[in-house]
Amino acid sequence: MKAFEFSDLKTPIIQAPMAGGVNTPELVSTVANYGGVGSFGFAYTTPENIEKSLFSTKKLTSGHINANFFVFKDIDLPNMKIQQTCLEALTVLPFDEVVEFTIPAAPFFPLLDEQLGPVWESRPSIVTFHLGIPAFSIIEKAKSLGIKVGITATNETEALEIVRSGADFIVAQGIEAGGHRGVFDIGKYDYQLKLDDLLVQLKRTISLPVVAAGGLMNGADIRRVMALGASAAQMGTAFLCCAEAGTSAIHRKYLLNSHDRGTKITNGFSGRPARGIDNTFIKVMENKPTLPFPAQNSLTANLRKTSEVTSNGEFVSHWAGQNFKKIRSLSCLQVLQELKTELESG
Repeated sequence: MKAFEFSDLKTPIIQAPMAGGVNTPELVSTVANYGGVGSFGFAYTTPENIEKSLFSTKKLTSGHINANFFVFKDIDLPNMKIQQTCLEALTVLPFDEVVEFTIPAAPFFPLLDEQLGPVWESRPSIVTFHLGIPAFSIIEKAKSLGIKVGITATNETEALEIVRSGADFIVAQGIEAGGHRGVFDIGKYDYQLKLDDLLVQLKRTISLPVVAAGGLMNGADIRRVMALGASAAQMGTAFLCCAEAGTSAIHRKYLLNSHDRGTKITNGFSGRPARGIDNTFIKVMENKPTLPFPAQNSLTANLRKTSEVTSNGEFVSHWAGQNFKKIRSLSCLQVLQELKTELESG
């Protein structure tokens, strides 16, 4: 397959990478076969499972696939006293089931170089990175194999760093987006720019193609961001209730039936800001201490798993964009057809 170009897309849609099994080979391949980009979120995935996912998907499509990874930063756990306060914040939650909380030990996250091994073998069209810029050697390796490189930016400063890194395009993430904020350094800044404002800023100073991400749910949204200079629209929440998605039953229930709740950004689940549907956990954990990301994610894993198994959606993360009430419970193909019709009817 020749190197990916945005002009190749029959449909200017990138199905967003979402970790945790949401992106299945069936979902990814359907979007790719329709002329968009299907994506995998491989944040915590083992090399073995990355290889399986890419191999299975390539049997279903010859279209464009994106493999996405988190750029984790090395962390140290805080002192024992702070660790204890983080544990206590969880043990006093009004949760009926018995859950064991254990302070995690290193390694706290997978090694990016090892995760990328199957990618270099499979050679998807695109590899993207979230939460920061990977080593230059990684970007250089991808480009030498004909794989295009995209990196998330939440502001102009990050976008300029991405330009200097040699990446091929920028994913502009507005504050409306579901899941984890892509800001490089949460200890220094998060300007929380709305997507449209971010696109206007980047159009003034950035020459690289820009993909718009954050709260996009229908064809009118795609048309709007394209008019602001985006080369494509990245949509995640819009696909969460597709039959092909690996979204859990309790997550689907909240997406379809909890529109009155709205969404909030919380550090409570993972130690890093992420937007999800408001629930008891988010409310109780507001301003409570957490371990550094992603150690907090490991610390809350048993709680989230037990909450899901018992169908108690109040203590599990329901990542969703700000406009999730517009979600459609249709097949992936039907969603894509409706998006195209809406886009072309404007």
